[in-house]
Amino acid sequence: MRKYLALLLSVTMVMVMLASCGGGSSEGGEEGGDGGDFKVGLICLHDENSTYDLNFINGFNEATEKLGVTGIIKKNVPEGQECYDAAGELVDEGCQLVISDSFGHQDFMLQAAQEFPDVQFVSCTGTNAAGAGLDNFHNAFASIYEGRYLAGVAAGMKLNELAEAGKLKGDKPKMGYVGAFTYAEVVSGYTSFYLGAKSVCPDVTMDVTFTGSWYDETAEKEGATKLIQGGADLISQHADSMGAPTACENAGVPDVSYNGSTKDACPNTFIVSSRINWEPFYEKAITAVQNGESFDTNCTGTLDDGSVQLTEINEDVAAEGTADKIAEVEAGLKDGSIHVFDTKLWTSEGKTLTEYTVPEATYADFDPANSKKILEGGYFHESEFRSAPYFDISIDGINLLDTAF
Repeated sequence: MRKYLALLLSVTMVMVMLASCGGGSSEGGEEGGDGGDFKVGLICLHDENSTYDLNFINGFNEATEKLGVTGIIKKNVPEGQECYDAAGELVDEGCQLVISDSFGHQDFMLQAAQEFPDVQFVSCTGTNAAGAGLDNFHNAFASIYEGRYLAGVAAGMKLNELAEAGKLKGDKPKMGYVGAFTYAEVVSGYTSFYLGAKSVCPDVTMDVTFTGSWYDETAEKEGATKLIQGGADLISQHADSMGAPTACENAGVPDVSYNGSTKDACPNTFIVSSRINWEPFYEKAITAVQNGESFDTNCTGTLDDGSVQLTEINEDVAAEGTADKIAEVEAGLKDGSIHVFDTKLWTSEGKTLTEYTVPEATYADFDPANSKKILEGGYFHESEFRSAPYFDISIDGINLLDTAF
């Protein structure tokens, strides 16, 4: 009886809350109220403790509340059969659109899409939708490499400030980067960040270390500490915990984080963060499915549609003039006068890239004709022929300390 009363009270409270806001999302498979007949589900690898998953959850809640639909969230779902099970549960609960947030979920989302052809499925950051050939299976990502480039500009300006003040650890500016895996997504991210810094601080170099996990606070903190001890004047990351920012705050080393501001926890070192704002994609996908309309197999958000963003700059740490410089570069990215991977501005093994062959493992994700266009116009066309990043080139100036992952 006590359990029943608690459940009744919980449902009543949720309904009251939704009545005031017109819709919303809930956790653990419970419905978020009677926000219309449409239900959408989100499967998360972790929970709010992961900055990565929190970013997905916040965008999901914003979209479902804005559209007045019912959202259901499944958290801490591993990259295994559990994902397929969670997708099936969401279908059983009436979801007409099911979205997952982790690369490793994609095979199990594909399995669910094959079993439930009347439901639309999206594997965010995935790569296998084009090769699957299904009308109800999609991949989604954003041109976050442009956001990382802008964050790199902020980093480069800070390095210049440190150099002018005689506060560099070595003769030349050096950055450190904590990455999760050696996937193209991570390579694209740290390379674009480096190129952004290099665009304003030409002498900068960067060391990269990998943790072998998207979320391992201990490993990320240890990785950042290793980079700092190795002479890094500034740290950034493609990993999802507070490990690296905390190491920077403890050591007094400037930090550019990812997926959201760490200013409250690291007020003395945080500069800025790039992030994907998933709300525009959620809104487009939900609206399309509600209206019985199709949407792209590969969906790529951009700076123009608000999917790629920077957090507010921490003016107490950032170099003077950072906001104005970022605004200038962002305008150039939007009008096409600046390209992140302009081949005139970097080399690989001392050579300018003039030819590129799509790796065999990604053939299914590309029209062969498109693979020949990746270097047209003198720059690498990232995320234009597939939503997930595919830039996987090692460029000069970036030193990988380990490649085990």
